[in-house]
Amino acid sequence: MAAPCAALGRACVRGFVWKGPANNSALGCLSTSSWRRNYTVKVSVTGEKITHTGQVFDEHDYRKVRFVGRQKEVNEQFAINLIEEQPVNESDSRIVSCDGGGGALGHPKVYINLTETQNRLSW
Repeated sequence: MAAPCAALGRACVRGFVWKGPANNSALGCLSTSSWRRNYTVKVSVTGEKITHTGQVFDEHDYRKVRFVGRQKEVNEQFAINLIEEQPVNESDSRIVSCDGGGGALGHPKVYINLTETQNRLSW
């Protein structure tokens, strides 16, 4: 899990990253960060949303009967994209653990055995 900006000693506002003092300003310069989450979903020629697996039905496909009178709902936050946004954590230990973030929305503590690759441990 990524550490919050305050824990890293940087002041952050969502969408902005602290760049340090600049132009004799006491507060420093805030600029937009380099990444942006894409909230769009691909749409087929017929106007139907395409899922992360590329599933789209033809205009006369019998499987479209379950969407009669309503629109097909597609989760726009694909897991592969969310995982890609997480930073890589490096460790000097061979065994690391994750406590799940705590609270009711977390998960039990999990221990992860790492493999050694090129004098560095990664997972």
